[in-house]
Amino acid sequence: MLDQLEQLDRPDDSLDLKYVRKVFFVALNCGKTLMENGAETYRVEDTMYRIATYYGIENVQVFVTTTVIILSMNDYSLSQQVRITERNNNLEKVVNINDLSRRIVSGLNIEDALIELKKISDSRIFPMWLMVMFGGIAGSMFLMMFGGPIQDLAVTFIAAATGVFITEGIQRYTSIKFFTEVLAALMIALIANIYVGLGIGSNVDLIIIASVMPLVPGVPITNALREIIRGHFLAGTMKGVEAGLTAVAIGAGVGIVFVLVG
Repeated sequence: MLDQLEQLDRPDDSLDLKYVRKVFFVALNCGKTLMENGAETYRVEDTMYRIATYYGIENVQVFVTTTVIILSMNDYSLSQQVRITERNNNLEKVVNINDLSRRIVSGLNIEDALIELKKISDSRIFPMWLMVMFGGIAGSMFLMMFGGPIQDLAVTFIAAATGVFITEGIQRYTSIKFFTEVLAALMIALIANIYVGLGIGSNVDLIIIASVMPLVPGVPITNALREIIRGHFLAGTMKGVEAGLTAVAIGAGVGIVFVLVG
């Protein structure tokens, strides 16, 4: 409180407001990009704070949860709240923003930072066909890791690719993840049972387990634990619940098929 009173009496050596608004824009959108693509809340807060303070902004306050970012530059009466409505696990953008923040504190000027931020924001996520193909490859590799037979590789590839296709395809048009994941797991279990019933596959359990692995929320689970360890209990709990719901959805989808098959 005393520090704030002293700031009211200090000489007006404030930065140009247009410059401050640019810094505000860069810090806020770096945080928004990080949060939308799977970063931890403490990483978002630290990145935004470091960017703002490097460019000479004092008395910066940052508050981040899984769904909201609040940034305030109190000396300039700038404050904004941003809702996070989309959350993916595009770690490439997280790495790019981390690299940008390091370049900023190494001397990158604000104009160049704006250009680099726009390039990162405009970069597109991987095309659907590539995500589906590598989802199938990932499922096949998990089958090999679990000791599954070679003859089940093709079935596992088809089932895993179908699961990724359903989740990525539907989630581009709706934010209801739970039912999307139930449907994806249901289709994986259905494909596994059909192909094994036709004699093309041999081990239905390993095919299903390997095929649902690309759907398992590994990044959210890891982030939830890291948040809790860092003391961000609200964010950690929210991410843990989200990961738990995904696990329940996968189990429900597979369970429905086994109940129907009998």
